Amino acid sequence: MKCRVCRAPAAIDIRRHNAAFCRDHFLHHCEEQVRRAIDTHRMFEPSDRVLVAVSGGKDSLALWDMLTHAGYQADGLYLGLGIDEYSDTSLQYTRAYATDHRLTLREIDLRDDYGYRVPEAAAATRRAPCGACGLSKRHLFNSAAIEHGYDVVATGHNLDDEAAVLLGNVLRWDVGYLGRQQPVLPEAPGFVRKVKPLVRLSERETAAYCVLRGIEYQVEECPMADGNRHLGYKEILNAIEARSPGTKAAFLFGFVERGHARFAADAAGERDELGACEVCGAPTTGAVCAFCRLRQQVSVKIGARPTSGA
Repeated sequence: MKCRVCRAPAAIDIRRHNAAFCRDHFLHHCEEQVRRAIDTHRMFEPSDRVLVAVSGGKDSLALWDMLTHAGYQADGLYLGLGIDEYSDTSLQYTRAYATDHRLTLREIDLRDDYGYRVPEAAAATRRAPCGACGLSKRHLFNSAAIEHGYDVVATGHNLDDEAAVLLGNVLRWDVGYLGRQQPVLPEAPGFVRKVKPLVRLSERETAAYCVLRGIEYQVEECPMADGNRHLGYKEILNAIEARSPGTKAAFLFGFVERGHARFAADAAGERDELGACEVCGAPTTGAVCAFCRLRQQVSVKIGARPTSGA
């Protein structure tokens, strides 16, 4: 294979683009895809302070690398989930990257700061581990950004992630989630803007980016993700993509461009009903937000005393 740009030996081929690239032009391709996502969806401006949700995996470290390389003011936020050796290793990779590149990394530890770990929360609430994890992340990424004055939270959700979530939402016709599924979730009272700059890149591309940039990352999948239905949706989409390259991109971007507006009012209606949580002040549909209810349930189950942090 030859690089599409310079005709040098290619390092990787990307079937949905019907193209192959050498190392340097592949890295440029990735950076260009992120730039296009940021500009097309008006995710943020060069003057904005960006908080990158960093897990130690390939996607979030690749995102942090590309944003800082492009000159954005991007700090990292790591959330310690308390998933035994997996979390310890993930933190090591995250800290190593931040130290090597002299970047600011903020850390939150669920056990030390909020009195529980994801495995305990899943057991106490009878939630799937991914549900307890996702709820904690959404709340704490948002509250940390507000507390420290960031304009936007950037997450490492890639094309494969978003296409799988979209498939699940369509299969259930979850109109609220469909109304919120877009590369940018705008700011609102109590919420900072949430963006997904990797939406134009696949998992394979972010992994290759890290390898070619020499970024070491957590290779192992989360041990608590086994059985997650979105992994099944990914397998289905991967099988379709293998037969028809570009299907995932057409599915996702077609929805964003032509389908999302049909469901936006449903999501807007949900936000109109929000009030302030009696415990932490975060926006919620009830008297107490889901995050504070989770903490209360865990504290009763394991006998831990909830901290006062929000």
